[in-house]
Amino acid sequence: MNVKLMTIFGAVLGSVLVWAGSAAAEERFTDLQHSKWAEDGITYMAERGTVAGYGNGKFMPEKQVTRAQAVTFMVRELYPQELQQAADGGMTYTDVRKNHPFYLEIAIAAKHGLASGFPDSTFHPDAPMSRAETAAFLTRAYSLVKGQHPVSLTDTAKHWAAAPILMMSSNGLIGGYSDGTFRPDRSVTRAEFAVFMSRVIRFERQGAIQAQDWDKLMSYMTVSEQVGQMLMPDIRQWNGQVTTTVNEGVKRSIHDQDLGGLILFDKNMIDVRQVTTLTHDLQMEAGDIPLFLGIDQEGGVVKRIPGGTNLPGQMALGATGDTTLAEAAGRLTGEELKALGLQVNFAPVLDINSNPDNPIIGMRSFGSNPDLVTRMGLAEIQGLRQSGVIAAVKHFPGHGDTVVDSHLGMPVLSHDRERLDAVELKPFRSAIDNGVEMIMTAHIAFPAVDNDHVTSLKDGSSVPIPATLSKKVLTGLLRGELGYKGVIISDAFTMNAIAEHFGENQAVLRAVSSGVDIILMPQDPAAAHQTLVNAVKSGEIPIETIHSSVKRILELKAKYGLFDRSESLPQQLAALNSVIGSEKHRTVEREIAERAVTLLAGRDGAQPDQIRQGDRVAIVAADEEQAKQLERQLKQASNNLSLKTVTALVGQGKTNEALQAVDQADYVILASYQFRNVASQFGWADDQTLIDEMNKRNKRYTLLSLGNPYETIYIQNVRSGVAVYGKQEPNTAAGIKVLLGRHLAVSLVLFHKTRILYICNFPS
Repeated sequence: MNVKLMTIFGAVLGSVLVWAGSAAAEERFTDLQHSKWAEDGITYMAERGTVAGYGNGKFMPEKQVTRAQAVTFMVRELYPQELQQAADGGMTYTDVRKNHPFYLEIAIAAKHGLASGFPDSTFHPDAPMSRAETAAFLTRAYSLVKGQHPVSLTDTAKHWAAAPILMMSSNGLIGGYSDGTFRPDRSVTRAEFAVFMSRVIRFERQGAIQAQDWDKLMSYMTVSEQVGQMLMPDIRQWNGQVTTTVNEGVKRSIHDQDLGGLILFDKNMIDVRQVTTLTHDLQMEAGDIPLFLGIDQEGGVVKRIPGGTNLPGQMALGATGDTTLAEAAGRLTGEELKALGLQVNFAPVLDINSNPDNPIIGMRSFGSNPDLVTRMGLAEIQGLRQSGVIAAVKHFPGHGDTVVDSHLGMPVLSHDRERLDAVELKPFRSAIDNGVEMIMTAHIAFPAVDNDHVTSLKDGSSVPIPATLSKKVLTGLLRGELGYKGVIISDAFTMNAIAEHFGENQAVLRAVSSGVDIILMPQDPAAAHQTLVNAVKSGEIPIETIHSSVKRILELKAKYGLFDRSESLPQQLAALNSVIGSEKHRTVEREIAERAVTLLAGRDGAQPDQIRQGDRVAIVAADEEQAKQLERQLKQASNNLSLKTVTALVGQGKTNEALQAVDQADYVILASYQFRNVASQFGWADDQTLIDEMNKRNKRYTLLSLGNPYETIYIQNVRSGVAVYGKQEPNTAAGIKVLLGRHLAVSLVLFHKTRILYICNFPS
């Protein structure tokens, strides 16, 4: 009777491994020094909650395992849910009384045909287990077939257990002695039995992975492992030190929480060789199910890769209006991420930045036009997919028209459903129709979809349910109406919109119950993990919910080749120089930056004021580093113009000095940077003062917008201005070229009050 095959589609899929592994890895054995050969197998089975010691760190590995102990180990592994039930009096063996310490386990084993007794209706629970019985018990329990290993045992052919011994040995799961014997009637130690079980389970798991039979694999995963797949914490620090290697804290987290993924930040990165080594070592630590390793590499203001190609950003891409460039941007970003061992990019941003007062999205968006955002977003997704990297689009159902940063508070988008369908949902709907495989949720409330409220833990007020915690949004709208079948990942749980109002443990339960597959950056990963384990054990979260999420995760990992670990670390390191920041990639970077430069204002309606031969140029910026960067780039680009340059600061009590620099200059570059704050509340007064003074003196100048390109809404009478959508070097270098007349501003942005009407591109 093949009991294991039954468990895959029967009760195990309904409530498998609720008990086993819930206290995983808590018992550390101190008496394995003479059984080092078995330490890995014993530890593996202990972490699964299958084998246990005698207390005080004692496992007693050389002690004989009894028949009762053997079936107990197997019942813990195969039928843990039944251990939560009282004995039903169905014992068939006459020598196993109710006061036997393993009465319940033996009864369960007998019920399922897991282990047989003797002809006289006895079980001999305290008799030592033989090697032959071990083979027989394990082949009854697991769906093994004869393997390809040669078998030449001399003492098993006529033994009653010849068939199960052949089954085990032909798969390399048990072996004989140096003299060619198996010694089937020899007793088995606790160490040997743990090793035999661990070999079978690992063998079956590997077979399930190779066959991509995720239901079967899940039947061998503890609940700890399953909910661990649904967690993706960050590892920025451990013991007060920045994490750049796989330290003991990282190892403990991966193993104790059975983590399914990690997100890396710039703090984890020194250089590309270190990052590649880190990601390789993380995967080596992960066991037989690889980690999702993710990163925010949007380009522009949100970037992580040290020394990599830093694309000018999504709004710069949007200004080009060129989907071919957007696809190339996605492809080269994916190529660099994959070379570093990263498979998930939390990009592109599909939010439509229709509100200039948005304090967090702004130039991270492709723009304010739903059609433009949709076209560019689909192209970038396609580019990432071509390079073998998963695009995790964000922030569903849309974070573009908000005036609160969800890192700091709870935004509410109060538009009606008709508006949401026409604007916010449009790019997400198209992405779903085109097969996007991961979507990140927004910590934003959408009353038109879910108007439920709860009492805030922060101040007792009534607060709306954000999309991340809303079943109406995630299960009803996203999966139901929009037909999305991919992985849903939350935005970071460290953000105040979640952390302050709901409390992390309750938020984790709400998110998973609502439809989230992966919790990103729980504040306390261990507590989040245990909360989910306990919820499954108590029935608060059905195991079917967990299985659905884990299956989606495993399928996506397989689709993108994460289970293929054929490339060695030396091979990865050798390939870095030809990929990261390659000239081919830098060429795309420059083309995007140059084609993105946008005219905000021009005296002739076509181009900004030009820098001329011999000009004294004043470069005025809010911080000295930015001013010096512009000065350096101007000198490099104008070595034959005999320019004289001076830098000055605006704001922070420095505006009078800036006015003096302006007074002595022939040309002024006034650099403006507004991002991560509300545009209408930004301090524009000093910039306005400088603009008014330059207009009064009829100076040649350009307002150089380095951030969100909304200056001309708030600064009046600007006669010359361009937007470059970022203060990083590719963007500013492109802007300098336009001011020198070596490249044209290729597009004109038209505003009406606080909304961009459209962008029209001029030919290059």
